Amino acid sequence: MIDLPGMVLVWDALPEARVAGGAVRDWLVGRPVADVDFAVPLAPEVVMARAAAAGLKAVPTGLAHGTVTLVAGGRGFEVTTLRRDVATDGRHAVVAFTDDWVEDAARRDFTINAMSMARDGTVYDYFGGREDLVAGRVRFVGAAAGRITEDYLRVMRFFRFFAWFGRGAPDAAAVVAIMALRDGVKTLSAERVWSEVKKILQAPDPVPALRLMVDTGVMPLVLPGADVARLEAVMVAGAPPDPVLRVAALGCGDVAAFAARWRLSAAEAAWLEALLVPEVLRPGDDDAALRRALAGAPAPVLIGRTWLAGGGGAAWDDLRVRLAALERPVFPLQGRDLAALGVPAGPRMGACLREIRAWWLNGGCMADAAACRARVVQEIASGNSLRK
Repeated sequence: MIDLPGMVLVWDALPEARVAGGAVRDWLVGRPVADVDFAVPLAPEVVMARAAAAGLKAVPTGLAHGTVTLVAGGRGFEVTTLRRDVATDGRHAVVAFTDDWVEDAARRDFTINAMSMARDGTVYDYFGGREDLVAGRVRFVGAAAGRITEDYLRVMRFFRFFAWFGRGAPDAAAVVAIMALRDGVKTLSAERVWSEVKKILQAPDPVPALRLMVDTGVMPLVLPGADVARLEAVMVAGAPPDPVLRVAALGCGDVAAFAARWRLSAAEAAWLEALLVPEVLRPGDDDAALRRALAGAPAPVLIGRTWLAGGGGAAWDDLRVRLAALERPVFPLQGRDLAALGVPAGPRMGACLREIRAWWLNGGCMADAAACRARVVQEIASGNSLRK
């Protein structure tokens, strides 16, 4: 039975409510349930009134679509009135409220997402979702083509749920509909598509779903030129399920163009760009080489590059352990240190810093601040025109 802090308070206020959607699906397969959404055959105004009477905070987060967020037990629970679609345009839906659980379940995308659960643990499954979940089938509720034209994001969601829950051959009706309607993906916002791509790539083994994206012609719309075989090799080597690392393995072309097209966050774009720098350490490199590399990039970046280089096996694993264990060296001089030694500010100081840093790097990043200052003094004494 799903039991998150605060759920009892919601059910005390709304005994008619059921847990709906993904939480039921995940609970049935034994996956951790971190978030719970409720459905209820009551108007949003009634939900808010009931919450107030029970002393719960109610936030009208989406009244037009019947959603109220109740704060209970220190967490928020979305409570949504049962709905039916009145009109759709491939991206948005106009809904009307209902008290019919079957009607509400019928508007959901896949059978495995159309189940609900009452407080006593009874699971309501009107479209065979539980059986599909056991069999590893991802199947649309109703006609696949009709569900896709209601919201073209369902094309990407199909691959996401196939990556996480699918086994064996995909549902034939879904494949036919996706091939016919795949261009609808072009109408979706970049943020929505990238969100689904990331969730696909976070699956323990996204390769079957990615190959299906290639076979159905969806992959060229999302990741043109993706090399699924290369990603598979990186995964076999033992790389972690990081979605940006996996994009780098698939190949994304020009990083700046990719980041702009799919609206990657600044952190995601920087991570992708850093991973694709072609400077890769090798298992035979000594600690001095590792320290030099660490002076330019943090260990996670250097480790990520080893995976992209095909680094599998004990020797590569040992390299990654060594990288993680080493403290990142920091060049110990700054401009003020050189100024104290008489080096004038400006281009001459910048050149001096670069020269001393190169000497520091060449020595394996072992020289401390005193040794670096002594090197500056030595250069000046030997006739180097650092102060001129």
